[in-house]
Order: sequence, then structure tokens, then C-alpha cells
Amino acid sequence: MSTVRVTFESKVPSSPAELWHWSTSVRGVAEEMKPLLKLHFPKGMEHIPEDQDSMGKVLGNCRFMLFGMLPVDLSRLTFTEVEPGRRFVEQSPLLSMKSWRHERVIEPGADGTRVVDTLEFTPRAATPVVAWFVSQLFEHRHKMLRRAFSERRSAARPAQRARPGYMRPREST
Repeated sequence: MSTVRVTFESKVPSSPAELWHWSTSVRGVAEEMKPLLKLHFPKGMEHIPEDQDSMGKVLGNCRFMLFGMLPVDLSRLTFTEVEPGRRFVEQSPLLSMKSWRHERVIEPGADGTRVVDTLEFTPRAATPVVAWFVSQLFEHRHKMLRRAFSERRSAARPAQRARPGYMRPREST
């Protein structure tokens, strides 16, 4: 069994503060993973902790459900490093992995914010299959991340004026 290391990067048209809030929220993680994977976070958790007292401590169990229905893994959610507004490292024991390390870094850029996920993991079995699945999941996460923020940006633009002869649908009341 060998260790796999993969990196995923996206440029997102948003501020680092918005991306930090998204990346550390249960809602943001859920949006990135849907519909492929649904995570059941520890009860009452809404954001990852930023206090140093929580670092290295198991925050609770996190169940992974394929398509929201089929249980596929269990994590003992643990964050080992947090630099608020910039970076976190999650190193959670998982049933499927001998080791798991996920680092997300958020950096400001001239044309948006750069989000980089670096994963290092050692599956307990079927390394090529697990590596493929994790790669597909994180490709999907970055696609959903880019989509969520590009939609927010386009929704924030002023509406274009209606063309002559075009009637906008009426809103129901």
C-alpha cells in the first residue's frame, strides 16, 4: 500500500474572507460534495473550530454517505492546524485509510482568490481505485466551488434591461 499525494487548485472570483467562511462551514462542504457524497457532521457543528484548544482533538464522528444513502466511510474528525482566514489541515482517522491528510490553503490573487487542496493518504486496500475516487471527488468539489461563486457573482450583477417587445414573466404573489 502506497501513499498517494494529489493537489487541486481553483481561482475563484471572491474574497479570501468569503472563501474562508465557505470552506470552514458545514454548509460549504456539503455544497461542494453534493450530490456525490453527503457527510453527517458531529451534532451541532456548523464551522470548523479555530481555537488552538481544539487542535489535534477528535471533534466527533463524521459519516460519509454515497449519494446520501449508502454508508461508505467513517471519520473521527480531527483538525491539526488552523491559520484563520488562510489555511487548515484536517488529519482524521478514517476506516478506509491508514492515513489521511487534507490541507486547504486560501490565498488572495490579482484576479480572485486561489484555493488549493493538497491530499496525502494511504488507503487500507485497493489503492488505485481509492485514489481514482478521491481524485474524482475533489475534482467535483472544485467544480462545485467555482460554480457556486461564479453564480453568486453573476447574480450580483444588475439585471439587463428588457428588449422591446419582450415581457418578463410576472412573479406570483
